Amino acid sequence: MKDKRLLGGGAAVAIVAALGGFGIARWTANEPAATEVASGNAASPAEEEKTPDTVAMTAQSVQQAGIATETINPGGLGAEIVAQATVSASPQGEAIVTARAAGAVTRLMKRLGDPVRAGETLAIVESRDAAQFAADRTAAAAKSTLAQKALAREQYLFRQKVSARVELEQAEAEAASAAAEARRASVAAGAARVTPDGRGVLVSSPISGRVTSENVSLGAFVQPETELMRVADASKIQIEAAVGPTDAQRLTSGDRAIIELPDGRTVEGRVRAVTPGLANDTRSATAVLDVSGSLQPGLAVRVRLLPSRGGTSSNAIVVPEDAVQTLEGRDIVFVRTAQGFKAQTVTIGQRSNGRVEILKGLAAGSQVATKNAFLLKAELGKGAGEEE
Repeated sequence: MKDKRLLGGGAAVAIVAALGGFGIARWTANEPAATEVASGNAASPAEEEKTPDTVAMTAQSVQQAGIATETINPGGLGAEIVAQATVSASPQGEAIVTARAAGAVTRLMKRLGDPVRAGETLAIVESRDAAQFAADRTAAAAKSTLAQKALAREQYLFRQKVSARVELEQAEAEAASAAAEARRASVAAGAARVTPDGRGVLVSSPISGRVTSENVSLGAFVQPETELMRVADASKIQIEAAVGPTDAQRLTSGDRAIIELPDGRTVEGRVRAVTPGLANDTRSATAVLDVSGSLQPGLAVRVRLLPSRGGTSSNAIVVPEDAVQTLEGRDIVFVRTAQGFKAQTVTIGQRSNGRVEILKGLAAGSQVATKNAFLLKAELGKGAGEEE
């Protein structure tokens, strides 16, 4: 009985596999058409299939797999300054909270990690100093009122030509002095945040954020200089990078920076300033970077600074070493596409500080997989082995 074969060359075989929450779509080489021949003649053998080079993934799958991407630009290794850095709170992004008077802590409204609004009360300290502030304010206000009444009486007597001008002038001076003392006492009580009943002082935060440090317990006796809490706003941060004296001379305000986070993500930043002197212990200058978004103060990161002057630049594209994989004897990077990732063959150049120059095969502005790119390579290799 004559064999029946399917016609229609150019049909692609799509196989979808699941691994770690994402799928692989593999497109193989076109299968040549199988033409029917006379009895006794065998059909021509199919062309050997090639390793697939496309991984189909949704944005959600990319996130679940922990695959990070980065948009790359030309410049070469000589154009970059790689430095270690630390995330720190900006001067406006952290506040030390202290009591304004000595006393015992009677109430705690906030604990470690709680959100705080600017001006919100964090604790109450019962204090004899607060009672003195309140008493001074009340006494000064009473003296000011009395002095104003005496002044009004002297003005009346002077108009009636009963008292001398010198007595009027003395009353005016006493009224002005009493008013000034009342203002001083009122400002002192307000600065200490005296409670309405005059028994304690309110401990409040000058900024909004979260409580990042707490060094107080209920009932503890505290002094005005004692640090009770710290409040930090995670959106008001800066990054301090240590750079050598030669590299510091190449940097200027506004230079672009790329911050590499421990989880593989990257964020953009700008150089705000570079310290003119060198640190005594490290003999390095500090480049202060402005960055948008919320990062945890104290986090250690690596930064790539791209100075606008000096250095050796080239048209080569630089990518992290983790982005370059080897597949069937060729170097590849995985380029982000609308459907997922595509393995792109590249020619690599020199390596330095965990970075690799791409001489050919990759266009500027491409988005490539960096962290966990080996997972994509593993899926391509698995897909080739499963293909029948």
